[in-house]
Amino acid sequence: MVFTELMRRRRSRYSLADQLPLSQSEVAKIIEDCVKQTPSAFNSQSARVVLLEAAAHEQLWQLVKEALQKVVPAENFAPTEEKLKAFAAAYGTILYFDDETVVQSFQEKFPLYREHFPQWAQQANGMLQFAVWTALAEVGIGASLQHYNPLIDAAVAERFHIPAGWKLVAQMPFGTPYAPAQPKTFVPLAQRMRVEK
Repeated sequence: MVFTELMRRRRSRYSLADQLPLSQSEVAKIIEDCVKQTPSAFNSQSARVVLLEAAAHEQLWQLVKEALQKVVPAENFAPTEEKLKAFAAAYGTILYFDDETVVQSFQEKFPLYREHFPQWAQQANGMLQFAVWTALAEVGIGASLQHYNPLIDAAVAERFHIPAGWKLVAQMPFGTPYAPAQPKTFVPLAQRMRVEK
């Protein structure tokens, strides 16, 4: 399939079933390939991934629920709870991290670019998220990207034994989509792209 068509297929999917069109090992291999092949500044390879399935996946969304119950008023919590139930109903969740010890080591090696390495790490992590999301879409797996960090950072680190230097960036619930993606609107390209000669 043409890559631009895959980009069109990659959409935020919120209605996800607890099943996959491939085996768990095949899905893990797709994610591994993306982790390995996604570029990074100075080949720093600072992005990290934790793949949660089964009980671990369910426990993540319970942690998110508990964290949000502390900050969302009870009378307003019902819509939030419904959204979290949908994420928990998916097959699994991919956690994305930046290994800040790697970022710091490159800051020390290349002091001239010191201030840029955190931004470059974020860019590399974003490329990894896009690569995984698109690769999953190619095989019929839907996903969405969530950002409950930093609210859940400490609980996630404790429950899943995350190294101290890893900073949580995003959460990606995934599974087999059973409803179409919501309509998407686009800002006119003339506002977003220019060609100069």
